[in-house]
Amino acid sequence: MPELPEVETIARGVDARVRGDRIAEAWFGSHREPFKTPAARQAKGLEGRVILAVHRIGKHIVCELGSPAGGGALDESVSKANAQWIVHLGMTGRLLVTTPDAPVASHTHARLRLESGREVRFVDARRFGRLEYRDLNQTKAFAGAGLEPLTVGPEEFAALFRGRKLAIKAALLNQGLLTGVGNIYADESLFRAEIRPRKAAGRLTRTELERLRVALVEVLEHAIRLGGSSVSDYVDAAGVRGFFQLEHCVYQRTGEPCRRCGAAIRKVIVGGRSTHYCAVCQW
Repeated sequence: MPELPEVETIARGVDARVRGDRIAEAWFGSHREPFKTPAARQAKGLEGRVILAVHRIGKHIVCELGSPAGGGALDESVSKANAQWIVHLGMTGRLLVTTPDAPVASHTHARLRLESGREVRFVDARRFGRLEYRDLNQTKAFAGAGLEPLTVGPEEFAALFRGRKLAIKAALLNQGLLTGVGNIYADESLFRAEIRPRKAAGRLTRTELERLRVALVEVLEHAIRLGGSSVSDYVDAAGVRGFFQLEHCVYQRTGEPCRRCGAAIRKVIVGGRSTHYCAVCQW
């Protein structure tokens, strides 16, 4: 599943290509699974709206939409948005910006034709992704459940894990605590912070927690700079693969030598998720 760096990369790529464009026509496929909002309602709500901005909240891509009266000057302030289109990529989802004459991939569930001549396409082979439309005159704007990992402060971060008995790896994956962190970046951050993934979250010292917070931010920001990790189906808004997978220290490197000490990377199950770590560098 695409995690924070992959979703951030896609959101930035889509925003750079379509900000200020108007949705001329919206088409949706016949499979119900991807549609958190019925397809007909999404199409009706989207057509004619202007894309004010595209950004990430947790693992969701949020398109802020407005409808300037009479085609007047575009107000690009997100606070002026009166609707949102929310995309969750699921396991294999892709949000691509292309041209109408580009070949249409199998499992394309949505196509937004823009006045500029571009198209935004949502493709999802396994149909675990979700598309939602919100009219902000009728409902609240979308917000993530947990804190944002890139901006959370030391005190807030430490408070998330205080007294918790579950393993720190499982705590990092809890979207109600931190929104956007997944398996790859939990493993990589714990390695950088030199913390065992099975260690109880509530037993970590303040020093360890701050080391983990800093490591998490560093790993996420570096992964964003490299366009994310393409370990499965992930590509960015232009269909280009990321490069951070080439720098993984532990994730999916079972049996390979640790890049720091040379010991074999181990794999265990924590909270039902495959977890990779170095028994020498992490304690």
